[in-house]
Parts: sequence; structure tokens; C-alpha cells
Amino acid sequence: MGSEEKEDGLYKITTSQQAVCSCCGALITSVLVTPLDVIKVRLQVQMNPSLKGKSFLDSDGLTDHVYLYENGSGKTWQRTAGRFNGMMDAFVKIVQREGAKSLWSGLPPSLAVSVPTTVLYFTCYDKLRDAIISELGEDNGYISLAAGGIARLFSATIISPVEMIRTTMQSRRLSYKQLSACVSNNVAQNGWLSLWKGWGPTVLRDVPFSALYWCNYESFKKLLCKKSGIHEPTILITFSSGAAAGSIAATLTLPFDVVKTHKQTELWQSDVLQSSQKSASIWEIMKGIVAKNGLTGLFTGIIPRLTKIAPACAIMISTYEYGKSFFRKLNKKKDTENH
Repeated sequence: MGSEEKEDGLYKITTSQQAVCSCCGALITSVLVTPLDVIKVRLQVQMNPSLKGKSFLDSDGLTDHVYLYENGSGKTWQRTAGRFNGMMDAFVKIVQREGAKSLWSGLPPSLAVSVPTTVLYFTCYDKLRDAIISELGEDNGYISLAAGGIARLFSATIISPVEMIRTTMQSRRLSYKQLSACVSNNVAQNGWLSLWKGWGPTVLRDVPFSALYWCNYESFKKLLCKKSGIHEPTILITFSSGAAAGSIAATLTLPFDVVKTHKQTELWQSDVLQSSQKSASIWEIMKGIVAKNGLTGLFTGIIPRLTKIAPACAIMISTYEYGKSFFRKLNKKKDTENH
């Protein structure tokens, strides 16, 4: 693909350039957000001692992470840094007693999934949105909503087997040889579709999140650019638009996240503990949560979720847009020189 000029005056960038932008965004976001994530989970363990010895799934807006509190690999903490009195106190105590490196616990396995997922997702979104706009005209909000949902559905489906394998490896502390045997046995017994275990709850949460996120992000970005009288958004506009859009999407889809966590925990219990208990349906889980805690139970953990997802979305999108802006200018310069 060449660097032809778009109708809106912005130069196109190649697919490989989009992939580089999203890859850099995923790396920077993971590196910057992981310490917040580690501190948040440490505080959760402190408030909920019953979580000790268990594993569960969490998300930072880019991908899911497995947390293992005892006798596991990945994000594991077997030493305590004493009682924490808030995020800043936790940060200081962890660094003093365990070293700054511990703030990035479990980063490599997280990157192994978040980087390819993000590259696929962001590149697919841009291509889809551009294709639909070229057919239907200007984006009225519904185009970015549809493109965001479809792009997430596609990337989640492609990456789901990798995520399942990573989750299995972390939760059971398997070697690569043992992992290969485990996956082979699972496929032999349950078929290839078993590699997409947990796909339903993941899609239930991530597709609505992505659809809402991109719809709001494009709207905020367009509005702020119009008010500023500029054509291409600045890094401040993309950062603030990403944070606002991420916060709205995270709040509205929190019930799906709560259900996903319950569902995924059930899957791990059946896998790791060899439990024969029948898995509850998504609807049964929601009814159970409402019956026990009321409607507010579906919005449990709103503050910790926003603390992670708002900065993650802001950093990711501003880095991605900055990268695209850089390549547009580079392509324009090359075209000018060639002519």
C-alpha cells in the first residue's frame, strides 16, 4: 500500500506502519501500567485474605492477566511488605523491601499476549473503519461503534487459544513439555473447540467495551479538534479523549466484567481442582449476584477498574496516534521529495 492522501487531508500509512504503532503502544502501556496493576492487586489481597492461595483473572484494558497468590508463576508474591495504607504507601514499601523490579512482576507473559492482541485489534479497527467510511461516507458514531466491536470480536477469537494456553501454563506451573502434553490431551478428549474455552465470557465483556470505547473516543477527538480549530489531534487531545472514552466504556460494561471474572474462576476451578461441578450459565451468574448483593453487586470494583483502564486507554491511544502522525509526516516528506 502506498502513502496516498486521504480525503480528509491526512496521509495514509501502511499496514506495517500501523502494526509498529500499535506494538509500541502496547509495550509502553504495559510497562507504565503494570506497577499500578501490581499495587492494586496487593491492596486487594490485603483487604480480602480469602483470596490467598487462589488465582483469578484481571484486565488492564489491553489484555487479561493471571494473578497467582501462592505457589505459582507469573504475578506471584510469597513475601509480604507489611500492611499498606493506600497506593503511595504500598509503592514505597514494595520498592524498599522487595526492590523496584517487583513492580513489574509477570510483565513478560503479559506482553506475550498483549502485543499480538493489540497489533491485530488496532490494525483491524483502522482498516475496517476506513473501508466502511469509504463506502458510506462520514463517521456518524455508528461506524466506529461497529468497527470497534467487530475488530475486538475478530482479535479475541484469534488470540483466545493463546490466552487459554497461557492461563493454563501460569495456573498449573507447567513446563513447555508438560504444557504441550496437556493441550494435546485436552484436544484429543474434547476436540479443537476446547482451545476456545472461556471465549464467550471474554467476548461478552470486550466487544461492548470496544464498541463503546471507539464510538466515544472518535466523538471526543472530533469535538476537541473542532473546538481547538485544528485538523490533526494533538497528543493532549488523544490522551484526554482516550481516558474519557475508556472510563465511560469501563463503567457501562462493568457488569460483564464481573460475570467474566466469576465465569473464568469457575473454569479454573474445574481445570485445576478437577472439579466435576457443572458450570453455571452467564444468566445464572448474574441472577445469583443480584440476589446476593443487589444490582450494585454487578458494579463491584468500579474504582479499581477505572484506576487501571483510564490511564491504560489514554497511554495506548495517544502513543498509537502519535506514531501514526509520525509516519504520516514521514510519508508526506517522501512523496514531496519524490516529486
